[in-house]
Amino acid sequence: MQVYSSLKEIPDSVKFGLTIGNFDGVHIGHQKLLKEIQEECKSKGLDLVVMTFVPHPLAILKNERSFLLNTYEERKTLLKDHGIKHLVEVPFTRDFSTLSPTDFLDQHILVNGNIKLFFLGYDFAFGANKLGNHSFAQKHCKNIDVIVQAKVADEEGTYSSSLARKFLLEGDPEKACKVLGRAFFLKGRVIKGAGRGRQIGFPTANIELDFTRLIPQKGVYSTICSFRGCDYLSITNIGNNPTFKNDNSLNVETNIFDFDHDIYGEEIQIHFFQKIRDEKKFNSVNELITQITKDVSFRRSLNA
Repeated sequence: MQVYSSLKEIPDSVKFGLTIGNFDGVHIGHQKLLKEIQEECKSKGLDLVVMTFVPHPLAILKNERSFLLNTYEERKTLLKDHGIKHLVEVPFTRDFSTLSPTDFLDQHILVNGNIKLFFLGYDFAFGANKLGNHSFAQKHCKNIDVIVQAKVADEEGTYSSSLARKFLLEGDPEKACKVLGRAFFLKGRVIKGAGRGRQIGFPTANIELDFTRLIPQKGVYSTICSFRGCDYLSITNIGNNPTFKNDNSLNVETNIFDFDHDIYGEEIQIHFFQKIRDEKKFNSVNELITQITKDVSFRRSLNA
């Protein structure tokens, strides 16, 4: 996949259709729309170019933190996995957000004469105060076919990144999976923890958190841990370890089954499938061991 910061950088030899969006999570709605656009472009002998923004507009305009379903690098990988060969990552700043709809189109869309089709979501708005929409684009982009994309929905509602975030913050990765079309995952480097898990017979891999990423609701989850191309059954605790400490520091720690390797400094990926229980403070270490033993047994039973 070729990555650009402007449509100006796309070679003159490339005739293309363009779509714009944040594509956080590259969920089922994104996937279906991208497939439809790719087929439309292919039928006309065009490449598809996806334009998105870095950082996400919410991080700049509303100072949102810890909300992304994927890092920007992960988004690139997901888009590439769905056949995208040209990606434009426009730097998003406060100055950029003040552009009028006309200036946005003139300075960022109409700068490349090889754009033939312009696909916009039914609810996509652009320019200062979101005054631009597909009707505005159709009037302004006179030599380009502007095509409005319909919404994609199921019984839970319209597929959206917001809906996936809602389910994860409610501790329901199963519903989030139905929106994303895959398990939600966290990726991170393994760092040293307090070592209490190993002391009680359940060693855990603690990952270094990227706080631009959304972290699911606190609790114990059925997960799969991926390491160097291999998948392992696991359980993952998200929380503050209230049995051992009394602070608000958040940890994501995974007990990987049938695994005994030193992976400090290595990167692992944790896929979330089901919440097993809430995190709680136990009255004793023995009570905690009993509960974790039940958690592990339950997790293994899911794959029996």
